[in-house]
Amino acid sequence: MLRFPVRHRFLPPSTLLRRVLFSNGTSASSGATASLDPHFLVEYLMNTCGFSADVASKVSKSLPRSQSTEKADAVLGFFRSQGLDDTNLRRILAWKPGLLGWDVETNLAPKFKLLREMGLSESDIIVIVRRHPIVIGSNSENTLLPRFKVWESLLGSKEMLLKHLRRCGWFFSSNIENVVRPNINFLRDECGIPEDRVSLVIKRQPSFITQNPDALRALVDRTAGFGVPRESIMFIWVLNALYRVSREKFEAHVKLMNRFGWSNSEFVAAIQKHPTFLLLSTEALQRKMEFLIKIVGSTPSDIAKHPMVLELSLEKRLIPRFHVMEILKSEGLWTSRYKLHTFFISPGPKFLQKYVLPYKDKLPKLLEVLSIVPEFKGNNPEC
Repeated sequence: MLRFPVRHRFLPPSTLLRRVLFSNGTSASSGATASLDPHFLVEYLMNTCGFSADVASKVSKSLPRSQSTEKADAVLGFFRSQGLDDTNLRRILAWKPGLLGWDVETNLAPKFKLLREMGLSESDIIVIVRRHPIVIGSNSENTLLPRFKVWESLLGSKEMLLKHLRRCGWFFSSNIENVVRPNINFLRDECGIPEDRVSLVIKRQPSFITQNPDALRALVDRTAGFGVPRESIMFIWVLNALYRVSREKFEAHVKLMNRFGWSNSEFVAAIQKHPTFLLLSTEALQRKMEFLIKIVGSTPSDIAKHPMVLELSLEKRLIPRFHVMEILKSEGLWTSRYKLHTFFISPGPKFLQKYVLPYKDKLPKLLEVLSIVPEFKGNNPEC
């Protein structure tokens, strides 16, 4: 028989138990079958878990009245023995109050055992249970284990699955047979998108494959309407970007870029080349366009041809590199063959090699400008 410690200091005082345990005055010895006073349930939840009176009242309404606190004490003791603190307990019980009536050895212990058998560490189990208490309510053998294996396969590794579960794992509760598999089959069989290509998106955005199948079909039609061939490598990335951007935000971006001089065809062309600029907030997009056009001197058409520049950080990339450009121009070292988009997009080491190191002795202030930029911190100018 499994035994789990119960920390009695979390229980209400014995005098309180004797005074309010049963609404019909039945002795405590018959508590296994007597009906609990609703007021006692509220105080019990407040004293054992730290619920506020209002929340405890709401939670208590979902609890059965025809049981003693024996099972609840055992459940709380078990959860605490697994490393869950009161904050986590409140989150779990608010989601499923009925857990307090579960049998530890029959319902709870096997689930934690299965999670350990999956290879999860104690800390991983705590994180997953805390963030996704639905795993406790899942049938261990028929639901939890198969779902874990499917997602581990889709994401490529257990480590990748845990990474997403720690961050935001509501996707984990999605229906595999009615949603996930049909979506994968649709993209592969009807759209001609290889599974390994779909997998690249799932690894970055697991919820992409959990969207409603009808919504996914509509999204595919919308993407095709932008002139992106389904066989194109970019099709799946445009599809994912449109999935992550609301219609309202998309329309706001169109209007903004039109004001900056982009035609609708240029907007579509930019999406085809680098769709993730759509994920920027309208405010961030406006600041970058104003900077590139009014300060740097880029043309709207040039930005549309190289939209990747819009995803670069204004403070950490665009502005510092613009200062380097100004210094080079002031010394007559900026030539017309330097293309603006290449200047901003070049990786750090390549940028140093081409635009900074040749002039470091004559213009040490170039390195000073870049010294505060994270991508250049720690770089050895001599390398």
